[in-house]
Amino acid sequence: MSGVAPTTPLRDRYVAPALMGVVNVTPDSFSDGGRFLDPAAAIEEGLRHAAEGAAIVDVGGESTRPGSEGISLELELERVLPVIEGIRAGAQVALSIDTSKAAVAEPAIRAGASMVNDVTALGDPAMADLVASLGVDVCLMHMLGTPRTMQEDPRYDDVVQEVADWLCDRVERACDAGVARERICVDPGIGFGKNMAHNLSLIAHLDVIGARCGTPVLIGLSRKSFLGRIMGDMDRDRTIATVAANVEAVRRGAFMLRVHDVGVHRDALAAVAAIAGAR
Repeated sequence: MSGVAPTTPLRDRYVAPALMGVVNVTPDSFSDGGRFLDPAAAIEEGLRHAAEGAAIVDVGGESTRPGSEGISLELELERVLPVIEGIRAGAQVALSIDTSKAAVAEPAIRAGASMVNDVTALGDPAMADLVASLGVDVCLMHMLGTPRTMQEDPRYDDVVQEVADWLCDRVERACDAGVARERICVDPGIGFGKNMAHNLSLIAHLDVIGARCGTPVLIGLSRKSFLGRIMGDMDRDRTIATVAANVEAVRRGAFMLRVHDVGVHRDALAAVAAIAGAR
């Protein structure tokens, strides 16, 4: 099994802001559906992320785009395991398995993953015990409803407070199951049961969420539809808008950025850091 000592805090293993490169081994993801369904192409994409400066590469085999349906355990494993093994063989980069199923997470961890990126935040009752017993990191994400229903008129009285409270409850559940608190990060779930105003408010208050939960915050807004709406054109490339939003997310407290374009984010963050360090 890959991994590090359970007592090593996640904050100490990644230099903030850390970049998480996305590899979607799916035919229907909203941004790059089908491009990396072939294992060889997915492995190449993961190695590209590593070469461009990703601290961790996130491999997922089940689309969670709005309206998506689930897939079988067997198909998900068939998609992700060869990719994890291939990236592990080709690069010294940390790996994350993007899954809500403990039965997928376990073999993925044994193949080399050291983080579980769980969009259901322990929706599988076996997930917390698995993460605790294998001593890996876990990202707990907020989602209102399911991928199939989450964008059907999402409503909140106070989106920041409600998302923060919900995530903190999941953090405590994980800790109660034996997961080391220093192994946990949280994700407010941009676009997962949120409208434009909800997304913007959550990004603007990432520091509140991190302070409330006492954990690092991961943000995944890369290429999402609300950026197209901000731009006023849903068909245009969203890379520049993504980078701008992520730079602001870092300023607002994001610890890790989940992105499709690692190289441009590396360069943008380097420029920001240079200016911040100038006298």
